[in-house]
Amino acid sequence: MTTRHSPLLTDRTQMLGALARTTQADLVVVGGGATGLGIALDATLRGLKVVVLEAWDFAKGTSSRATKLVHGGVRYLAQGNVSLVREALHERTHLLHNAPHLAQPLPFVMPSYKCWETPFYGLGLMAYDALAGREGLGSTQFLGAARVRQLLPGARRSGLKGGVKYWDGQFDDARLALALARTAALHGALLVNYCPVTEIQHHEGRIAGVRCQDRESGQTYHVQTSCVVNATGVWVDRLRELDGQEGGRQARPMVAPSQGVHLVVDQDFLPGDHALLVPRTRDGRVLFAVPWLGKLILGTTDTPREDVPLEPRPLRQEIDFILSESAHYLQKAPREQDVRSVWVGLRPLVRPVDESGDGKTQSISREHTVLVSPSGLVTVTGGKWTTYRAMAQDVLERCERAGLVGKLPACSTQDQRLVGASHAATRRSLGSAPGLDAYGSESDWVKSLPGADMELAPGLNEAMVRFACRYEYARTVEDMLARRSRLLFLDARLAQRTAPAVARLMQEETGRDPELDAFLKLAQTYATLPAA
Repeated sequence: MTTRHSPLLTDRTQMLGALARTTQADLVVVGGGATGLGIALDATLRGLKVVVLEAWDFAKGTSSRATKLVHGGVRYLAQGNVSLVREALHERTHLLHNAPHLAQPLPFVMPSYKCWETPFYGLGLMAYDALAGREGLGSTQFLGAARVRQLLPGARRSGLKGGVKYWDGQFDDARLALALARTAALHGALLVNYCPVTEIQHHEGRIAGVRCQDRESGQTYHVQTSCVVNATGVWVDRLRELDGQEGGRQARPMVAPSQGVHLVVDQDFLPGDHALLVPRTRDGRVLFAVPWLGKLILGTTDTPREDVPLEPRPLRQEIDFILSESAHYLQKAPREQDVRSVWVGLRPLVRPVDESGDGKTQSISREHTVLVSPSGLVTVTGGKWTTYRAMAQDVLERCERAGLVGKLPACSTQDQRLVGASHAATRRSLGSAPGLDAYGSESDWVKSLPGADMELAPGLNEAMVRFACRYEYARTVEDMLARRSRLLFLDARLAQRTAPAVARLMQEETGRDPELDAFLKLAQTYATLPAA
């Protein structure tokens, strides 16, 4: 989709007015993360009347806290899951094509400190190349120690034997989610953030509609529909409980959350445009060091937890693991005081569900699961960002087979370019500091707004804040500095210092309190490591 005309306004009064007038919809999607937004775009392009209801902001949860990689899943190849790797590699191609301003190929280097590592991992990655075929991004290369030092000048040199270079992709997750939302809206979907679903309504034991409530005004709305998709990620069990209560049954939990912690440091710890991957650390885990928007992301962990907080916090042992392992592989070891921001994402790992008591479960792959309850509530969870489009396609096919929507035309999202993309667009370098290139073909619109020459922080000017309020659904300082700009994720203390100026502009644009104090408290948590 090439944006040649004015971007679509996201005036909240108009959006809520449209919601009040929408008494009937073909499909209501609950959840505005990667999966829900992908479903909305796919369904809208197939001609369905779609409403998306998000309890907070789009991509507020897991979908803005990924490791920023568009990947085929090398570890699944080691497990022998060839079909899953092939699917992910195929989807990687579509994602890179449809949003070149938000996603790009990224070269990785696996440094070897034992003689067997280079041939062992190299042969596996050559199989990865073979599965990608013509959709490959570059050939795997066996490297000598001197070449590794050139490509990874910050890697530890002592004991270096050589390494392997291979290709995957990286992206700006929150801005890609926003592009999905805005593309769906351009094609007719109605999307409302800060509007949680409070009730699942039944008629004669089947889904009949939803009730939702605007967080800002308290006003409630009702939308009739026979098809509701629960795409709320790690929080899917909450909506399943509402559905079960209405139907007089108990929904058994299907999600076992796990958290991944990421530390952000300055890029001088690993200069250059190559990412470092350690596939097996001393205790058997994986370590990434990924250049992103002028900083370096270190991570990640995989720690089970029982609760699903909106803002999860890292555990001390997770911080210790990342810092200690980074010190083992980087020439200059990052210390606690070098951390610019720490953030945590929750992954929805799927538990087995009793089919006899809670509807039939269909596992499309090991990564995501689709379940249809006795009332017709469709729940999708699991998966990863790379395969969001395939997940959406699977969900709609399941809705059709279950008789919740009519006969659907074929999916057309494979080559659907997202807002900001154009056939002439040059690919953005996501390793460099952020700027107007994040807006792709809409950059001229941003530059035309007041304040384009007034910088608030590196890569952020007043015009970007105005654009976010007018065209990108932004309501709070957090929306702006966490997800429209990524400053909170890159440098939490700088985000704190920038926030008052952003709040002033947002209040001027929206006429509401942009919740500055709440953001300052949140930013402090991103800037603070747990005590030793």
